[in-house]
Amino acid sequence: MADNLKKLIVVGDRLLVKPSSLSDKTKGGLFLPPGYKEKEEIQTGYIIKVGPGYPIPLPSEDMDETWKNSEEKVKYIPLQAKEGDKAIFLQKGAIEIVYNNEKYYIVPQHSVLLLERMDDLFD
Repeated sequence: MADNLKKLIVVGDRLLVKPSSLSDKTKGGLFLPPGYKEKEEIQTGYIIKVGPGYPIPLPSEDMDETWKNSEEKVKYIPLQAKEGDKAIFLQKGAIEIVYNNEKYYIVPQHSVLLLERMDDLFD
């Protein structure tokens, strides 16, 4: 399955998030009806892939010399999120997809409320 995810390219300021599985019961022990969790406004999941970021416009200093062979190099402002981070995001801004029978969300970075990074877990 991980090999299939390597084929996916996340575009722009978007993140590919695998939702965390939540319990079907409340803290008091009541079972929740099917579909209840999907109606929540806030979701949690782990970031699987990260887009390149926000594109920066190229300077227009050589625009007058159209005869020059120029390679268009796009530069990006990188995203704050990294692969492996736990994200809490707004469900409203996310798009749900199913890929290889697994549920994922495509989430724009502006819908992410909070990131949890475990870099210093073993320091």
